[in-house]
Amino acid sequence: MTFLAIGINYNTAPVAIRERLAFPADTLHTSLLDLRQVSEISEAAILSTCNRTEFYCNANTSDEKFLIDWVAETKSIDPNAFKPYLYTHADNQLIRHMFRVACGLDSMILGEPQILGQMKSAYQTACEAGTLGKDLGKLFQQTFTAAKKVRTDTAIGSSPVSVAFAAVQLAQQIFSNLGEQTALLIGAGETIELTARHLTQQGIGRLIIANRTHAKALALAEQFKGLAIALAELPSHLAEADIVISSTASQLPILGKGSVESALKKRRHKPMFMVDLAVPRDIEAEVEQLRDVYLYTVDDLQNTIDQNMDSRRRAAAQAEEIIDTQVDHFLAWLRAQSAQTVIRDYRLQAEQTRDEALQKAIGLLKNGGTPEEVLTRLAYSLTNKLIHTPSTQIRDAAANERHDVIAAAHEIFKLNKT
Repeated sequence: MTFLAIGINYNTAPVAIRERLAFPADTLHTSLLDLRQVSEISEAAILSTCNRTEFYCNANTSDEKFLIDWVAETKSIDPNAFKPYLYTHADNQLIRHMFRVACGLDSMILGEPQILGQMKSAYQTACEAGTLGKDLGKLFQQTFTAAKKVRTDTAIGSSPVSVAFAAVQLAQQIFSNLGEQTALLIGAGETIELTARHLTQQGIGRLIIANRTHAKALALAEQFKGLAIALAELPSHLAEADIVISSTASQLPILGKGSVESALKKRRHKPMFMVDLAVPRDIEAEVEQLRDVYLYTVDDLQNTIDQNMDSRRRAAAQAEEIIDTQVDHFLAWLRAQSAQTVIRDYRLQAEQTRDEALQKAIGLLKNGGTPEEVLTRLAYSLTNKLIHTPSTQIRDAAANERHDVIAAAHEIFKLNKT
């Protein structure tokens, strides 16, 4: 059997192709059952995210054509429309690829942790569909082990590399307990959504989302259990905010020095932490002059992010070394599986020899033989039968100068050289 995978990702295919090959979560179970019906496949799993779709199989061929044909038929798309964007991995190459994907080494953002959870979901869905067997199931388990070791032994995911995460981490450094703070987010785009998600994950006490389009603010606020307000309402809510993070497409500042100064008076000069992620800036530069404001711009955070990316790249080099070791571990397990048939056959042969010798010994006892005589003959007969075939093979190996067989015999039988 051959481990085989085909896939596309953010590097190889535009979003127009990626979305056509995507498998929604609610159809994945049925698709897996259908894929498992392909005659060449014994095991299968599908990983489908916004940035990649990959099909993992244990197959009786290394030719990916059958897999491409299945995808084309399932998605009702001409194979030539997506084949130029495909990559293929088999056996050792696939093992390494899965390990690198799970560790975030193949991600758009180096070291991002979400992909590991997505791979675990793919594994769980395949388990529930019954499309995983011993080998591919073990490969997934080893993949998770490799990812855990990389996360534990390197700094691949310890440093923020998005401005949203960097802003939240900076807020955590300033406020010891985010659960007691109120955050005001200005905007409703991707950066603000990501910021809201990070703040929620860190247990922010209260969330206010302001946007020019109230409906967008409301949709985001409902998602994160916050309060939605219009931009016009900012002056009446600004004093409530311990944390202000802004990212809009406005060409003019949204918060001026005067409005922030008024909010500080209402707060009795309780400090405010402000991050302006917009270009052009949403918060007037003069706000930084106010004593009780800690104002950071996207450039301030970018320096940190650049340093953290360097840190992640160094960690990625360490991760590759760990992956090398984990690949070796899995290959050793695979090789051990190939020996199971030999071990089983050898055991069956030995048990058959034992049973035959035992029946003869029981017969001798029934015919009046003394226990001592019967045991002695049993031991002698059993020893001769067990060593006869190996002895013959070793003599033949010596006659044919098969020194490798003789060396293997020393190792297998743990013989002391004389």
